[in-house]
Amino acid sequence: MVKHGASDRVVATNRRAFHDYFVEDRLEAGIALAGSEVKSVRAHQVSLQEAFVEVRDGEVWVRGMRIAPYQAGSAHQEPPPGRPRKLLLRRREIASLERRVRQKGYTLIPLRMYFNDRGYAKVEIGLCRGKRLYDKREAIKERDERRRTERALAERGK
Repeated sequence: MVKHGASDRVVATNRRAFHDYFVEDRLEAGIALAGSEVKSVRAHQVSLQEAFVEVRDGEVWVRGMRIAPYQAGSAHQEPPPGRPRKLLLRRREIASLERRVRQKGYTLIPLRMYFNDRGYAKVEIGLCRGKRLYDKREAIKERDERRRTERALAERGK
């Protein structure tokens, strides 16, 4: 389980992941970025919506994550916005993830990106299992019921 301090500054959240998947486990990973990409990330120019994580040849890569080009940076040195980016994990963690992803129905999804208290960019990845349509409907129903209950309690307290 990942523990985050109050000083963690969240840059991007993949809200769609929580709608489409059951998050079974979470893991914090560093990410290898170019200098201008770090500046774009600090400016919240990140999208995790289409992103997924892939384990290949003993390395972990996040694909589909978009980091917009840094506006004040040099155009000829700018890396492509959708390029695969390497996640930094220990070998033991990579081996464990690879074993667990091989199980049927599991995938790795980036849940959020943030800067820790030391100023390093981190990605929280989740070991996820896909939701079926009826699971999504059930989650929506529970959320609506919770809102109705809170609204009724607020009305009663006035």
